[in-house]
Amino acid sequence: MPSNYQTYLAFTFAIEEINRNPHLLPNISLGYEFHNLIHSHWRILENSFILLTGQHEIPNYTCRRESKCAAVLTEMPWGTSGQIGPLLELYKFPQVTFGAFDPTLTDSGQYPSLYQVAPKDTYLALGMVSLMLHFHWTWVGLLIAEGHKGLQFLSDITAEMDRNRVCVAFVKMVSTAAVSYLSATQKHNILTADTSSANVAVIYYDTDSTQDVNYNIVQNFVTWKVWVTNSQWQADLDGRNFIRDPLHGTLVLSHHHEEISDFKIFVQEATPYKYPEDTYLFMYWSKNFHCSFSETDCVLKNCTPNASMAWLPPNHFDKAMSDVSYNIYNAVYAVAHALHAMLFEEVQRPPMRNRQVRMFSPWQLHRFLKNIQFHNPKLDSAYDILNFWNFPEGLRLKVKVGIFSSHAPHGQKIILSEDMIEWATGATEPPRSVCSESCNPGFRKSPQEGRAACCFDCTPCADNEISNGTDMEQCVKSVTFLAYEDPLGKALAVTALSLTVLTAAVLGLFVKHRHTPIVKANNRALSYTLLISLTCCFLCSLLFIGRPSTATCILQQTTFAVVFTVAVSTVLAKTITVVLAFKVTAPGRRMRQLLVSGAPNSIIPICSLIQLTLCGVWMGTNPPYIDTDAHSEHGHIIIVCNKGSLTAFYCVLGYLGSLALASFTVAFLARNLPDTFNEAKFLTFSMLVFCSVWVTFLPVYHSTKGKVMVAMEVFSILASGAGLLGCIFAPKCYIILLRPKRNSLIGIRDKT
Repeated sequence: MPSNYQTYLAFTFAIEEINRNPHLLPNISLGYEFHNLIHSHWRILENSFILLTGQHEIPNYTCRRESKCAAVLTEMPWGTSGQIGPLLELYKFPQVTFGAFDPTLTDSGQYPSLYQVAPKDTYLALGMVSLMLHFHWTWVGLLIAEGHKGLQFLSDITAEMDRNRVCVAFVKMVSTAAVSYLSATQKHNILTADTSSANVAVIYYDTDSTQDVNYNIVQNFVTWKVWVTNSQWQADLDGRNFIRDPLHGTLVLSHHHEEISDFKIFVQEATPYKYPEDTYLFMYWSKNFHCSFSETDCVLKNCTPNASMAWLPPNHFDKAMSDVSYNIYNAVYAVAHALHAMLFEEVQRPPMRNRQVRMFSPWQLHRFLKNIQFHNPKLDSAYDILNFWNFPEGLRLKVKVGIFSSHAPHGQKIILSEDMIEWATGATEPPRSVCSESCNPGFRKSPQEGRAACCFDCTPCADNEISNGTDMEQCVKSVTFLAYEDPLGKALAVTALSLTVLTAAVLGLFVKHRHTPIVKANNRALSYTLLISLTCCFLCSLLFIGRPSTATCILQQTTFAVVFTVAVSTVLAKTITVVLAFKVTAPGRRMRQLLVSGAPNSIIPICSLIQLTLCGVWMGTNPPYIDTDAHSEHGHIIIVCNKGSLTAFYCVLGYLGSLALASFTVAFLARNLPDTFNEAKFLTFSMLVFCSVWVTFLPVYHSTKGKVMVAMEVFSILASGAGLLGCIFAPKCYIILLRPKRNSLIGIRDKT
């Protein structure tokens, strides 16, 4: 077979390369004997006896005087190794295998003279499942070669698929019998009716099972499947003439290895004239380059001039080095390095008189072979992803379309060029392979009894439930709250920020004109305090917008209560200041002392301390917490802040109302006192607006639910704060900005 002949060429290429290397086995040439392995118990043992003793007729009798064989390189499956392994072990003959790695052959007790150079398939199952996840294939069939390696791979890949929620559509164990037996008895037993539901199937090939599965696929003409397989797969079926190959589009995971560029040059230069002893090359040349063969002198004639195997299409000869060829290349080098180390040790020994150069025994090579690292962890964990192109039939190209690395971060283990992949169906998009189509939003998955988890029905959600995503296990009620993204939440937030900026601007204006009469009247410091507290009032309304949390629920009420207490107590202090100013009619009176000492300013900390005490009791006994409301809005669960203790909430609100009522009463009594800048009328009107807002708030608050209730609370905060800002400070800003003459001593004297 062409693939086997490439392995032979890689073997001879490695030998010639070593013989040209002056630093490896200098002054020593490597040679070889080539034995064709025939699948027959007696033929296998016959070749082994010839290799060991030079004959096969008389056991344990050696015809050779001295043996020059250092080791034997084999590509034998487990069964064959079991036959010749004990025979080679009798002679302690080193056996280096370059076939697929077999974990059972690592038993040093049973196979002490056997070494494997092929990389392990530790991450093959992970690589294949990662490919399934990349293309969202959740319904995948498995065709597994019988034998211990197939069973081990079946265990590995099913565990990996379960871990990643990929379901096994079917499992078919493929016999490793010869094709001639299988085609007559079992060829219809692999791809049956129960395998048609999956559009993707993983095929795990062993050395002996390759053609068995291929013939079954071809016999059933399955052209719509995507086959994912390992590097032991070979598409070497002859005698087919289909327009579309059923194996076209196969994805192959092959161990990643560095390219050996000189090998292609070696293949180009390999001709029967350069290697006249290679009888197979003679036949190969005659078949592919239209030569005539002269039996008299064994010479090729009339061949295509300057012919080279590099001209041949891939279906006749693949120039890219296969996994097995790369393994045999490494096997030759492993033996060469062991020989080099052994001979170097021989040279280092002290010279002995009359010592002659003697031939070594093969068993002496074991100590040096054991010191060679046959497995590279980096190569074990990396795979090239190849795509088999065979349309039209006969093309047979293996194109690298990606790479898998187990050490890459999660989600980056596979890198693919999807535009290069040829799919089996002929489509440009990756095919789907699912047991059930995804359930859209508004539906939930209902498992089908007795079937895999990937098989389900889509059941509509109940009237009061929804599912926001696809393939939801359960329907849930939609969670909602007064969010910044909602039109209502957005409008309230913009209003709060606008009022905050406006209050800050008024504060800046007052600071700039702090020496003018209108600012100095009625206690300049109290005006600053009131403006700052109003700024905090507007900002605290933002705590009511957004997803509630335990912290925001507590801060909402405490911040609102304290900052509004400061604002209202400041208004009360300003009102008392006006009254005291008009009560001072004679020097030395007690009223004058109270006014000069700033006693009205102490109202603010006293009132605030009382409110803080009430809030502390509230938070210590039954503080606000996150609650849900499933009844106010159909089909939605509203997240709200529960007040906790309603008694404490109404005590805080009642105390704030009593302060507002006291301020309103005092301001109302002082509204007609004569003065140029008497703001008692404005304070009265502001308290009237403040009280009106919160009196209206109580019945409306209790009649609403959900987000509207929260919005009502925010609106009341903004409206009452805006009432204080507008009623008290709007007239003063009007005079400062538009009537500056009235804000001077001359203007006041003229008006008087």
